[in-house]
Amino acid sequence: MNELLSILIAISVPVFAVTSMLTVGFRYTVHEVVKPLRDIPGVITALVANFVLVPLLALGILQVLRLDRPFAIGLIIVATAAGAPLVIKLTMLARDDVAFAASMLVLLLLITIIYMPLVVPRIAAEASVSAMSIARPLILTMLLPLLIAFVVKAFLPRWAEALLPYAGLITNIALYVMLVSTLLANFNEVVSVFGTGAILASFFLIGGAFAIGYLLGTFDKREKVVLGFATAQRNFAAAIVVAVQSFTDSGVLVMAIVCSTVAMLLLPFARLMGSYRAKSTQTQERTVIS
Repeated sequence: MNELLSILIAISVPVFAVTSMLTVGFRYTVHEVVKPLRDIPGVITALVANFVLVPLLALGILQVLRLDRPFAIGLIIVATAAGAPLVIKLTMLARDDVAFAASMLVLLLLITIIYMPLVVPRIAAEASVSAMSIARPLILTMLLPLLIAFVVKAFLPRWAEALLPYAGLITNIALYVMLVSTLLANFNEVVSVFGTGAILASFFLIGGAFAIGYLLGTFDKREKVVLGFATAQRNFAAAIVVAVQSFTDSGVLVMAIVCSTVAMLLLPFARLMGSYRAKSTQTQERTVIS
């Protein structure tokens, strides 16, 4: 059973990442995705939220909850990793600006590739983090598919339009397979950390990160929901790569897995937010008509 779940995870995670990025590239042009990055204050806000405030939040949590060192390192690693493909799905569910979410995703992804190899060894002296080990899977499963989709959108727009529904369908299937497989495969690991403070720390990190992004985004209300999700949904793929390749203690990986499991709660939260927005829109339309 565990072998089957491992195979499903190994397949569903890259498939989800690839098709998520294809969906963005088929739907939007390069100009539409790059345009929000011209908002320098918004870009600075996103970078400060993800690469300064969230790591500081993690350090603050560790001052309150005295976690074992491997769990503490795992929490910091998760806090330093940003730019996850699930941000696109969260934004869709919340009925917000997917083009802006894609812009944030690309920006945070590129910075993460540079940032983690510089920061993680300073946090844990035993860590040896290779920039290429982080960059390779992210480039192959996210940046490359996005570039391919942009090319198809630019030169074969009918193909992009025809392929978009299929990419969206595969994304949804891969997402559910990934969620169920991850929960079942890591159930014992999650249960084993009860009483250690690891789960509580994960809730504080994910919830606090969303609050940081959302509150900073209130300076531009069009960005606050997307920035909230982009800050809360950490790049667990990058975090797990670092945990596996740079640390021998399994507790570091377990902490990353616990955080990723807790972060799944963002999906029903985003769906609830989208339902509320849909109802609000319908109410406003009825008010205008009447």
